[in-house]
Amino acid sequence: MTAVLKTPEPAVDRRLDASPRAGRVTVVFVALAVAVAVATVLSVTLGSVTVPLAETVRVLSGGSATDTRWDMVIRDLRLPRTVTALAVGAALGIAGLQMQTLFRNALADPFILGASSGASLGVAVVVVAGGGGAGGFTAGLAGLGRAGVVIAAALGAAAVLLLIVVLARWVKSAVTLLLIGVMLGSATTAVVSVLLVYADPQRSQQFLVWGLGSFTATTWSDLRLLVPVVLGGIAVALLTVRALNALLLGEGYARSMGIDIRIVRLTTVISAALLAGATTAFCGPIGFLGLIVPHLARMAFGTSDHRVLLPGVALLGGALALICGIVSQMPGTDTVFPLNAVTAIVGAPVVIAVLIRSRRGALGAAL
Repeated sequence: MTAVLKTPEPAVDRRLDASPRAGRVTVVFVALAVAVAVATVLSVTLGSVTVPLAETVRVLSGGSATDTRWDMVIRDLRLPRTVTALAVGAALGIAGLQMQTLFRNALADPFILGASSGASLGVAVVVVAGGGGAGGFTAGLAGLGRAGVVIAAALGAAAVLLLIVVLARWVKSAVTLLLIGVMLGSATTAVVSVLLVYADPQRSQQFLVWGLGSFTATTWSDLRLLVPVVLGGIAVALLTVRALNALLLGEGYARSMGIDIRIVRLTTVISAALLAGATTAFCGPIGFLGLIVPHLARMAFGTSDHRVLLPGVALLGGALALICGIVSQMPGTDTVFPLNAVTAIVGAPVVIAVLIRSRRGALGAAL
């Protein structure tokens, strides 16, 4: 059992070298780039009102729509939603990959390990601190507004992840560590519920709606903060590629390569906290994307090499987030589904497939 849970994929040592599959890797990257482009066009075109494809292409090419109404819909509503989905999908995909490698657990991701719950706790603190005034949902925290929410969410996510990292020193079982993360997430959610009792009723209602997940609440001014934070988290993740590859073969091997495990853990937690915290602050705690995207990327590329997977999960996560965003908007109608409901419908079959595909069935037996 333990041998299977040490890495997200068996026989990782034979799959780190991607050079023999350079052709496959190139084909998959091209396919993902095309998928992102197509999903972007569809995300901008489809919605409660369908924008003519020619108008979409004209605006995306840098021009202006022939009708000012289409121009407003595309630039002020659809494009912010699309950019948000791309950023969130990439962020959660990379954070999930980091968690699965760091904790050597195939079912680890920011949502399951409690990072998203910690980020929600940070946001709940902002809600309570905002008092009962007429300000927006993200007001408060010394007047920092959206930046304050992001800071609080990142700190909450980091606190939970650091606690799990500390516990990992004494807990050797990956399944036990996973269950500890689930329990921490549940406890954090309980604290959030208590805090909301003392919040302004209107803010509490807004918090509950925010918790369902959505890509539609961001504006261009929000993206000026979200995108740089996500890019910063990705940049930190890129610095740990060599260390994460070494960790796939065990901490003993990583130490023999001269890698400081403590620094790697801290750096990975900081990166994952930034990615999970920022996305949660703007879009709510979104489940499943961080869990399923790394698995889909490994299957697509046929490797566990982080040099390939990090950009791969960014593209795949962006494409999948766009698709989920399109479905949640129910094109042609005014119906809007909670984003987390859509990601669960898409993600649950993938998780079941991962359990079934476990070569020895040990992962399923353990759970």
